[in-house]
Amino acid sequence: MSTEADLDMAEDGDIELSLPIVAVVGRPNVGKSTLVNRILGRRQAVVEDVAGVTRDRVAYDAEWTGRHFTVVDTGGWLPDAKERARAIATQAEIAAQTADVVLFVVDATIPPTSDDEAAVRMLRRSGSPVILVANKVDNARIEGEIASLWGLGLGEPFPVSALHGRGAGDLLDKILEALPEARPVEPRAGGPRRIALVGRPNVGKSSLLNKLAKEERAVVDSVAGTTVDPVDSLVDFGGETWHLVDTAGLRKRVSHASGTEYYASLRTNAAIEAAEVAIVLLDASEPISEQDQRILTMVIESGRALVIAFNKWDLVDDDRRYQLGKEIERELRRVPWAVRVNVSALTGRAVDKLAPALRTALANWERRVPTGQLNQWLTALVQATPHPVRGGRAPRVLFATQAGVSPPKFVLFTTGALDPGYVRFVERKLREEFEFTGTPIHITVKPRKKNGVRGRK
Repeated sequence: MSTEADLDMAEDGDIELSLPIVAVVGRPNVGKSTLVNRILGRRQAVVEDVAGVTRDRVAYDAEWTGRHFTVVDTGGWLPDAKERARAIATQAEIAAQTADVVLFVVDATIPPTSDDEAAVRMLRRSGSPVILVANKVDNARIEGEIASLWGLGLGEPFPVSALHGRGAGDLLDKILEALPEARPVEPRAGGPRRIALVGRPNVGKSSLLNKLAKEERAVVDSVAGTTVDPVDSLVDFGGETWHLVDTAGLRKRVSHASGTEYYASLRTNAAIEAAEVAIVLLDASEPISEQDQRILTMVIESGRALVIAFNKWDLVDDDRRYQLGKEIERELRRVPWAVRVNVSALTGRAVDKLAPALRTALANWERRVPTGQLNQWLTALVQATPHPVRGGRAPRVLFATQAGVSPPKFVLFTTGALDPGYVRFVERKLREEFEFTGTPIHITVKPRKKNGVRGRK
């Protein structure tokens, strides 16, 4: 059992705790994701009044009265599911088997169904403790009608209204009674590096995640848009553990999206912001699209390290390879510094090259150039190629410093404003000299003060 001292140390970052897990399971459209949001106290899981919005098992950090635990939202479970629905059901079964406590959610407004009864049999096979949650109990009248749920054989049904919050606090107290204490685990040095796996729908993000994990971590289907919530996974590949987040495929700008797609877009953007490096997956068999460009812009503006993976390379013939080369020159000319890898999530081709590519991008993302070395190089550069004369005078670069890393940030102190073209020239030469492959770099120009007022940047 973990002690109060353990918890204090965990908050200070001295030790890591293995948190107990609560899996939320039930057939489609009984309000599982709404209940997850109620437990979390925030709108985190994607919710829409359509069955089947959640597809993968998605983990969230939760807390109640000082106790921390993990909540796993799952897709709707059906006994005779086929194809994609079968994959979704399998994810729910895995969640139930690995949980410390299962919340089995049923719709209290209708009698128990044969699917509910089949789910109970599945849960008994999992061996995990189960709390029967009667959802949609919005008033006392409905609460008086839930006696039939005793017939499921899971004991007393616990009435809640996930939508309105009725009974939520009591349910959380019951969950804590059933959960084991958090357990200290051996900390990882520095923790796994965080990777956001992004791209437009159906480029193979979930397939790549599963190939790297060597197991089914995410639901894969030929229908675009299978992933809605970001799917977090600790994945071992290339001799290292990585924290990989599979995100929703982005079709539209966030401002133009609605419903599920709107919230999925927000969560994808948040996953990129929380990551250190992004793998942008492009479909090598199709032309680079406006959607691909928009996703690249999102990653570049976030300042994250970048690896571009051209997936479905097994479908690329000589003609397509020639056309793709032309597209890269034309469409990706603003990110010539990105690390590029040609892979096939289906066959496993070259996926072993992703780990070295990620390490290169991250190392350069965190690279710091000593001030003396930086200014020695800069002096030689501006002497060989001074700034063009404008209006009879040319501004001079006085000195430079690196203001930060992740991504690298440089400040140029000058006698006046520099032309944007000259700043781009300095950036290009900086990359050539100090190796910044895989990372954006930010250059700020600070003209010398004149008469107590700083000039324009």
